[in-house]
Amino acid sequence: MYAKKLIAMVAAAAAVSAALGPPAHAAAPAAACTYPADVLNLTNWKITLPIGSDEKPTEIKQPALKTYVKSPWFLPTSDCTGVRFRAAVNGVTTSGSSNPRSELREMSDNGTKNASWSMTSGTHTMVVDEAFTHLPAEKPHVVGAQIHDADDDVTVFRLEGSKLYVTKGDTTHYKLVTDNYQLGTRFQAKFVASGGKIKAYYNGVLQTTISSSKSGNYFKAGAYTQANCGNSDPCEDSNYGEVVIYGLTVTHT
Repeated sequence: MYAKKLIAMVAAAAAVSAALGPPAHAAAPAAACTYPADVLNLTNWKITLPIGSDEKPTEIKQPALKTYVKSPWFLPTSDCTGVRFRAAVNGVTTSGSSNPRSELREMSDNGTKNASWSMTSGTHTMVVDEAFTHLPAEKPHVVGAQIHDADDDVTVFRLEGSKLYVTKGDTTHYKLVTDNYQLGTRFQAKFVASGGKIKAYYNGVLQTTISSSKSGNYFKAGAYTQANCGNSDPCEDSNYGEVVIYGLTVTHT
């Protein structure tokens, strides 16, 4: 009889404990971040934003980038797990493009110099953990990661609606990665450039190998919206491309 009472008492205590939940001191602390640099290591990057004056978009370099945020174009996610990059179709563009961007450009020497490397010397790798989260109307095209040479883009990960491609120069549909991409889906984009070849990976799976002997190369990542007020309506801030980056690493060996 005593054993039965003891079992009943233990069971009752367990039920009360479950209802009350864990003690307050066991709760995990909330994530805290103020700037994109609190989430991603931006030491060797600069950001170009779709704001500023005509053909002179705002550009933020180190050390200012350490404590820079600009809503809604460049800011941490509410849970501090990623950084949002947004570019509206009516945004300011660079002199060499008709499309707006909120995009990081690779730098060197702690962000003081523009990165510039050769396809034929060393091994150069960028890994981006990202998700496309919004596409512009009419022309729903956004670039999320790329290799650029001294003159033009060499290869990029480009989303068109639900179709994700790896490009080769001006061949935008060079390699179809998937035709069923869902907005908000995280994936890993990876470029490895070495020996005059670029290997492009999607979630660790090799998609294509591109030959290139270009020099003056650098990596870029963010939201490069491939639409503008000439081909996408409405021409306002509410019509934009957006990418969230959760992880970004670059190595040169």
